[in-house]
Amino acid sequence: MPELPEVETVKNELLPYVIGRKITKVTLLWEGIVKEPSAEEFRSRLVGQAITGIARRGKYLPFSLSSGDALIIHLKMTGSLLIKQNSAEPPEYTRAVLYLDNDTALCFRDPRKFGVMRLVNDKDTIIGKLGPEPLEAGFTPQLLAQILAKRKTPMKALLCEQHLIAGIGSMYADEALFATGIHPLRTGESLTQREIESLHRAIRRILWAAIENKGASVNTYYRPDGTKGTAHNQFKVAHRFKQPCFVCGTPIERIKVRNRGSYFCPRCQPLST
Repeated sequence: MPELPEVETVKNELLPYVIGRKITKVTLLWEGIVKEPSAEEFRSRLVGQAITGIARRGKYLPFSLSSGDALIIHLKMTGSLLIKQNSAEPPEYTRAVLYLDNDTALCFRDPRKFGVMRLVNDKDTIIGKLGPEPLEAGFTPQLLAQILAKRKTPMKALLCEQHLIAGIGSMYADEALFATGIHPLRTGESLTQREIESLHRAIRRILWAAIENKGASVNTYYRPDGTKGTAHNQFKVAHRFKQPCFVCGTPIERIKVRNRGSYFCPRCQPLST
């Protein structure tokens, strides 16, 4: 699933193609991708609007439009936003196409049909309940300590809760926990102050490095130009089941934590409380 680094990469690489461009046509190859309003209203309201900005909030991409509306895209598990020429055939599994006035087509490709598009008057109705952004200055060790305090939930699940911290998903939670020697089943309240400070540093370092490497193409993630990111080449535990730990050589294990596959090294990340 695209997480913060992947979505940040998509945002950054779309900017030069779409900012200031007018939407001239909307094609929905699968109307189910639009969650609100109706597909017909979605098309009619978008055509003629200019894209004035793109942001990233957690794993969401809010597009600001000239009318004041916001187009909010959530890539979910297998979504990609690909830039093509208007005359080009949309790639396989494309579910929606926004045609722009610079001979550019923005194709929403999503093999598993989990991705979502919404056109709303107020973007906060969708993204207003997200937690703090882990790469912003306000995300301090003290704030992380407050988030984890008195929580009996496993750490892997806590790091993936979007209303607590926005943007971290399964892959980068696994990597951050490994970097700090924390077992994914440790509870939030069990962490020491030193562990919290170390985890805070690891989260920011790992996310920034993944952005520099244009995201992780473990499975279906593609950058807007159709190429893959390389952040997965730096993974220490994520998606490395049964492979030897780079630190101690112990085979990486995989368990389910709140229905999420979680990778860890049993030796480097002992389950202690």
